[in-house]
Amino acid sequence: MGQLEGRTAVVTGGGTGIGLAAAVRLAAEGAHVFITGRREAELDRAVEAIGPERATAVAGDISDPADLDRLYDAVRARGRGLDVLFANAGSASFATLEESTEDHVDRIFGVNVRGTVFTVQKALPLLNDRASVILNSSVRADDGVAAFGAYAASKAAIRSFARTWANELKDRGVRVNAISPGTIDTPGLDAVVATQDVPDAADVPDGSAVAGPPVTKAQFAAAVPLGRIGRAAEVADAVAFLASEQSSFVLGANLYVDGGENQL
Repeated sequence: MGQLEGRTAVVTGGGTGIGLAAAVRLAAEGAHVFITGRREAELDRAVEAIGPERATAVAGDISDPADLDRLYDAVRARGRGLDVLFANAGSASFATLEESTEDHVDRIFGVNVRGTVFTVQKALPLLNDRASVILNSSVRADDGVAAFGAYAASKAAIRSFARTWANELKDRGVRVNAISPGTIDTPGLDAVVATQDVPDAADVPDGSAVAGPPVTKAQFAAAVPLGRIGRAAEVADAVAFLASEQSSFVLGANLYVDGGENQL
């Protein structure tokens, strides 16, 4: 039996990259995983990969409250509450302060901040005792990489929410923690390598350049003390740890999964 046998999980942005890897891992530990995202074809492939007996797809955008209501209606209909919530979905586009527009700032904060707030708020009535809520922040919340201003600020907000919500929900026995991935090999990173721009990406390639000559994966790897970029499955391992009883004494923490990028 897995560590999450009989549990119910939700993964937002679960169609590709980190979200998909996390959904696969949580299902392997025994959970039934509800995955949501904007692209139905990706969700359908994800359910096929995980197995329909272990996964349910509900297409939607976390910045749309009606879509979140449909997601949680599906979870409620299963009748077992919610034990794990991985609030992973996010949007990325990059601009310097001089280049920033209202649309750019509103889009980033509308998904990454507002969307995450209501992803968690609307889950509250469903959360079982000892449930685990995991928020996807970023190593970029800690530094000043040029053109990442709005994105980095949105991820810093996620880190702050993890602390506040951990305090607010602790009396219910609900644990809230964050993870901060570094440069991870996802479709989002592939897009950056190819185009240097990732508008509305589900998985943000932290550490990516947004201007200048093309950047290769080898160059990304050279900036990581371990000498390589990370794998989505390695982030999923961290999610599974925070979702399980193995992390029962971990509260309000931020777990870096960055190969030492922001640590050394």
